[in-house]
Parts: sequence; C-alpha cells; structure tokens
Amino acid sequence: MNSFSRGAFTPLLFVWRPLAVLTSTALLMACSSQPPLPPFTASGYLADQGVVRIWRKDNHDDGGVHLLTAFSPVQKGATTASDYRWQGEQLVSIEMTIQSRPPEHIKVRFDDRGELSFMQREVNGQKQQLSNDQIALYQYQASQTKATSEALRIGRVVLRQGRWHDNGTVTTCEGEVIEPQLDSASLNHIAHRQRHSSMDVSLAWLEAPEGSQLLLVANQDFCSWQPKPATF
Repeated sequence: MNSFSRGAFTPLLFVWRPLAVLTSTALLMACSSQPPLPPFTASGYLADQGVVRIWRKDNHDDGGVHLLTAFSPVQKGATTASDYRWQGEQLVSIEMTIQSRPPEHIKVRFDDRGELSFMQREVNGQKQQLSNDQIALYQYQASQTKATSEALRIGRVVLRQGRWHDNGTVTTCEGEVIEPQLDSASLNHIAHRQRHSSMDVSLAWLEAPEGSQLLLVANQDFCSWQPKPATF
C-alpha cells in the first residue's frame, strides 16, 4: 500500500532469515537465564519484500497460541493480515485478509485430529474452494511464522507503535511518551514524511538489546487496530 514506507535504509539485525535463525541454538542458550516471557508479546522483522509485524498470546493453562501478523509490502502489492490459532501443538484455524482490489478473505479450520473441517476463499462476494496445495502452503506458513515469532520473543525483539511529534517524541499505543533511539537516516525519513502530512504520522519500530530499527511510517493510525492483551 502506498501509505506505507520502509523507514531505515541500512537494516540492522532485523532483516530476518527465518530458516537460518531457527536452525541456530546459540540464541536459545544465551537467553535461557532471562526472566520468563510475558504471555502477550509484539515483535516483527524486515522481510525481503516488506515488513512483518507479529502479535502473539500464549495461554499457559491449555497450551494455546494465538498469532496475528500484518505483512506490509514496501513497493507493490497488498497488505495481508493473517490470524493463526493453535491448541497445544495442533493448528486449529487460519484466517487471512488480503487488502487487494477486490479484497480476498480466506478461512481454514481443522478438527482436533488435524483433519480439514472447513475451507473457503471469498473474493468480491464469490465463494471458492481451496486446493490441497494451497492449504498445505498456508499450514507451512503458519508453522514458520510461529517458530519465527518464538525466536524473536526469546531474542527480546519488541515491536513498538505510536504517533510521532515534532519534538522527537512518540506517544505509544499504550499511552507512554518516549523518544525512540533511531539512527539519523530514520529520523530524516520521518521528518520528510511528516512535512508532507497534515497530521502526526504513525511509526512502527523494533527495540532489542542490539539496537532499534524503524519499520514503517504512515498516515494511518496504527493504534486504532493494534491488538490489546485483554481482548486478543
């Protein structure tokens, strides 16, 4: 979508290569002594073709995991929101909304044995069936997203979002007023976007022990749809 733009021109640690990360055990060992992770976390990374933001909630009572991802392409293409739910290790549902023209909506559900129980693709009011290959691809993407989110959580890579102000501070979606520690190229990019906007622009950025990384700058209010821990 044209309202999105990539904020940093020299990516840091956040240009994520999921397969490389997931095959590495060093990160897990290094972080094993840190405090327990909270049940609700937000993270993200720069992909080859855009930006991925991930919200995750773990239910430690029944082993359930709920993931919401938002993929925003840097250049051409449509923003995609994907909702995944697991019960224990079993994937139980996939729901995707592709903000194309016309929008595309996909629903897939599985029973407690992992067998397909429902599938539907809807485009412009027309309902269609999904092929086995498409369903297998969505299952693979779900498992990769879950594993990547776990690595990001353990690495303490945290997503922050909020409204930018001319004094260099941001009012986050949680109501805090903070000053992101971003590099000069990112700050110049924000200033450029702000000069061409009649309202305070929204930012999404990452914070980690290794540093901070700007992900997105947009006129859209990210806080209006960001998931809340109590209702996610």
